[in-house]
Amino acid sequence: MYSLDGYGSMVADRVRVDAYAEALRKTVRAGSVVVEIGTGPGVFAVLACQLGASHVYAIEPSEIIQVAREIAAANGYTDKIEFFEQFSHHVTLPTRAEVIVSDLRGVLPLLERHIPAIIDARRRFLAPGGTLIARKDTLWAAIAEAPKPYGELVDPWDHNAFGQDLSPARRLIVNHVQKVSVDADRLLTVGRLWTTLDYNRVENPDVRGSLEWRVERGGTGHGLVVWFDADLVDGIGFSNAPSGRETVYGSLFFPWPQPVPLVPCQSVTVNLDAKLIEEDYVWRWSTRIEPPDGSGVPVIHFEQSQLAGEVLSRAKLHRRAATYVPRLSEEGRLRRRALELMDGRASLEHIARQLTTEFPQRFSKWEQALSYVGAVSQEYSR
Repeated sequence: MYSLDGYGSMVADRVRVDAYAEALRKTVRAGSVVVEIGTGPGVFAVLACQLGASHVYAIEPSEIIQVAREIAAANGYTDKIEFFEQFSHHVTLPTRAEVIVSDLRGVLPLLERHIPAIIDARRRFLAPGGTLIARKDTLWAAIAEAPKPYGELVDPWDHNAFGQDLSPARRLIVNHVQKVSVDADRLLTVGRLWTTLDYNRVENPDVRGSLEWRVERGGTGHGLVVWFDADLVDGIGFSNAPSGRETVYGSLFFPWPQPVPLVPCQSVTVNLDAKLIEEDYVWRWSTRIEPPDGSGVPVIHFEQSQLAGEVLSRAKLHRRAATYVPRLSEEGRLRRRALELMDGRASLEHIARQLTTEFPQRFSKWEQALSYVGAVSQEYSR
């Protein structure tokens, strides 16, 4: 979920907004039914109305939807925009739409449950012959010389004012991916196609692919930079490529465990995998760097993944083992009791007073319990 400032940055990104606006102008006709998934502050929902849509279903699970409702009212479209404050897979619509518009990307389109949401919307919301915006995302990768973002990752652990060995932390941090802004002249190779996400056909949210380069320009390789080209509708799109205009997305940086000097024509191969697990992606990247011809130095091989960068205590790992026999903590018993009391008959005040009686060590006043059950209700009730 974004902050209001974050939504403001997306609205201010003219590369993004102008492309989406032009795509809507080409596809929305008088009387069109439009669905927007992830409406945010509702700018595109209102624009669809301005372009003649007869009805817009605007779907947004976060509280920014209240701002979208007020923006719709401020522009006179309350009667044309119907808001759904939940994830799209929980929404049932009375009619199908000629146009479905969404931008559920993060730095890359492989973010949380973006692809399953589009697959579901395509099957349940889109009318025959209807249009998905975006239509396609193409993902590219290149080897980059990126001393600044790389230094921001490793320097706190490499340069310690107390002479301490912080290598255990450094080994973890180089398995973290991060948003970066890298200029095109920092790329040591051309961009190679990693995958194409065709939203009219995609069925599997996981992506796996192998990339191979010959180094174009000598320098120090710090890792892999990945970006996307968005194809919204025929002839309209945008990109967060290093060679393009700066966007709100940035690019995604996959660091190597150590910088590697590279010379022209040197071979680099990367196997890059993205697997959706529960609510988000886990990345894995394996790199093989061939030595320069005639150098006699060994092949460099890196195996990295986000899982290798996780900070986990032995106690927490023990509690996740298949053989572990769990027993609810006091906090677990409190959460279970709160959910039991949410049976569709009791008010939050009644539940709060009951929890205060049953858990006096946690709540000295029922108003304290009300704040707790309000948060539980917001997450789990309907």
